[in-house]
Amino acid sequence: MVARSETGKIIARFEFLQTVQGDEVTIGLTYHFVDGSIDEETTTFTQQGMFRLIRNHHIQKGPFFAKPIDFTVDAATGIVTTRTTDKNGKIHAESEHMGLPDDLANGFVGTLLLNVSRNTAPFRVGILAPIEGGRLIRILISPEGEQTFHMAGQSLKATVFRIHPELGGIVGVIAQLIGLQPKDVMVWVLEGEDPAVVRIVGQLGGYGPVVSSELEGASFEK
Repeated sequence: MVARSETGKIIARFEFLQTVQGDEVTIGLTYHFVDGSIDEETTTFTQQGMFRLIRNHHIQKGPFFAKPIDFTVDAATGIVTTRTTDKNGKIHAESEHMGLPDDLANGFVGTLLLNVSRNTAPFRVGILAPIEGGRLIRILISPEGEQTFHMAGQSLKATVFRIHPELGGIVGVIAQLIGLQPKDVMVWVLEGEDPAVVRIVGQLGGYGPVVSSELEGASFEK
């Protein structure tokens, strides 16, 4: 996949890797930016009857990002760790124990969308945002209909999902005031026996400029 800026310029290439060991699935999502920046997220979960997060590690670093992130969630223990690097290059780690919900979905929301139908009712899951040592928010996922896209000379159908971060109460008010209100994310999922995420439009990490990530060679109707 390639990632483009809002002007259509290619700014990064996107890699997805998945491995299975026993009943655990590990997925790796990495953006390699042309300016040398990296957005790397590794997530392990189980999906026996229901999805359950085991651990998630998210790193963002480089000039594309206003603030670097090194954030780890160990869902089994409830330990959340934030790592920062001081001006001398020394790494500092701060860990906190948090009560985490069973539906925490850090790192595998795209996988959830491969397992629901285009007629699914809107549903919510939890996300632990890497803010102030970890802030739990809810995201509302809703189907938005179908859209045609073209690839390799074929016309294909994708289901479009909207992911809306719900920042209620004083948190939502403050986020709007300081300009950190995350925008909705749109995800296109190829329909059929082998569903796949073919396009994602949104902010990386919930803030900053909007990035469009899509399969190379795919073209989408406006």
